[in-house]
Amino acid sequence: VQLQASGGGLVQPGGSLRLACAASGSIFGTNIMGWYRQTPGKQRGLVATIDSEGITDYASFVEGRFTISRDGAKNTVYLQMNSLKPNDTAVYYCRMFTFLSSREYWGQGTLVTVSS
Repeated sequence: VQLQASGGGLVQPGGSLRLACAASGSIFGTNIMGWYRQTPGKQRGLVATIDSEGITDYASFVEGRFTISRDGAKNTVYLQMNSLKPNDTAVYYCRMFTFLSSREYWGQGTLVTVSS
């Protein structure tokens, strides 16, 4: 399974970005997909997850600003980020965990920079 993330870039505070992560390869059974982020010197941390049934979970710092969604037919997960703040600046990674094989896969990361 390969994950290809896209959509990062430079945005001003208060702006919006939409990240996308497309999964390809042999994907069997149910899975959970999510977004994590990492800044220099810190551990990678959860942003949001969504499972095969569409149940979502968000980190507390999201505060209603981000929305995770998925297109099952395309095996793609999205992260709509609104009201971005400078401290949202990070490399964002997508992840898939497949329950049948108990394996996780990571995308290559996409940089989000929030700055004026």
